[in-house]
Amino acid sequence: MIRIIALLLLFIPGFLTVFGIKMMRDSLFSEFYPIFFNSGIQFVIGFLFTIGGIAFLGGFVIYRDRKKEHNMKENKLEKLEKDG
Repeated sequence: MIRIIALLLLFIPGFLTVFGIKMMRDSLFSEFYPIFFNSGIQFVIGFLFTIGGIAFLGGFVIYRDRKKEHNMKENKLEKLEKDG
């Protein structure tokens, strides 16, 4: 159950990133959503969605790598203490 929730938490920023890219592309081709009264505003919001999604996913990967590295160092120390 926890893995499903984690997967959903990673899916949301990924979706925002894809939607941000789509908004930027649409604003470049002058197809804008009615909520935005200017294609420039749509482009900026799409850019913010894209940067935010990439930053969240990148932060998650960095956090996970650091945590994994820290656990590997602890396991090595425990093994050395056990052997020595």
